[in-house]
Amino acid sequence: MILFGIIAALKLSEEHDGELVKRLQGRDPDAMRDLYDRFGRLAWSVILSIVRDRSAAEDLLQETFLRVWNRVHGFEAGRGSLGPWLLAIARNQAIDHVRSRNLRICHGYELEVSDQPALFIDIEDDILSADSARLMRNAISKLNANQQKVIELAYYEGLSQVEMAERMGQPLGTVKTWVRSALRKLREELGEAPAA
Repeated sequence: MILFGIIAALKLSEEHDGELVKRLQGRDPDAMRDLYDRFGRLAWSVILSIVRDRSAAEDLLQETFLRVWNRVHGFEAGRGSLGPWLLAIARNQAIDHVRSRNLRICHGYELEVSDQPALFIDIEDDILSADSARLMRNAISKLNANQQKVIELAYYEGLSQVEMAERMGQPLGTVKTWVRSALRKLREELGEAPAA
């Protein structure tokens, strides 16, 4: 299911987020255990779906929860839900790991900036808000199957457009068209001005 992790995290975040955030900000070690019990498995599955390496996923999961612990003072419960915030951190950790690994493998070959999942950075900010995430789920359901697939590959796996084209067995131009049309439609559905 497209963006299943965000949707599941929203459901898990709907109750008791404020209390858990206060406990985390108060450095209650039991709060960290509760956070892990609530979101650990979901964060691990998001990370694993991106890095496809169990050992790396375990390390990145620990780094994700450490980052949450170190940054929880900056989290404002009124701006979004705890679960999607944590999953965004997990996703970003995993994508950074994959990019780093790919750059090492390519011996300095860097992908073009325009091919990076950074295209989706504006969308990620919207996903972090609970209300926006519900709108996002509805907007994504209005995309065709190819548009949904490129959004899923970019979000969950952090693939560039070149990598999406290879994975889907499609010409790069076709994938770029799907990405542009998906982003345009999502922006329209979310009430944002379309990018020029």
